[in-house]
Amino acid sequence: MVTNVKYVHTNLIARDWKRLAEFYTRVFGCTLVPPERDLSGRWLDDATAIAHAHIRGAHLRLPGYGDAGPTLEIFQYDSEQEKPNTAVNRPGFGHLAFAVDDVDAARDAVIAAGGRAVGKIVSVEIPGAGAIRFVYVTDPEGNVIELQHWRKK
Repeated sequence: MVTNVKYVHTNLIARDWKRLAEFYTRVFGCTLVPPERDLSGRWLDDATAIAHAHIRGAHLRLPGYGDAGPTLEIFQYDSEQEKPNTAVNRPGFGHLAFAVDDVDAARDAVIAAGGRAVGKIVSVEIPGAGAIRFVYVTDPEGNVIELQHWRKK
């Protein structure tokens, strides 16, 4: 087992990193962690296995954990692959989840900011865990977000 581990960040590749960063700061209260990144060079080519790689972007501090909490790293490559259609069951990383006080209001805020609905709002009792009300939505680029509110028993 790896020892002395601390979760640091999740990377999200964007078509327009500034627009996506603005969405996450406006809707979820994430905060920019300077400096903005503008990275290229042999070291990046070696690390990514992409010739002439060039990325721009920034880290956003996720809400709820203070100044030392994990970040959402939003990067944009000069050249990008085609993105498959949004699907909550596609293998790989599935979604980001945010705990919210009001799932309905959070869903409306995401949609008003350019995101879209994926499914319906659902309330269900999870045996041994409590009751959850949640919904899947997407950010403006189609990345899945879960909005959830737990009521513990």
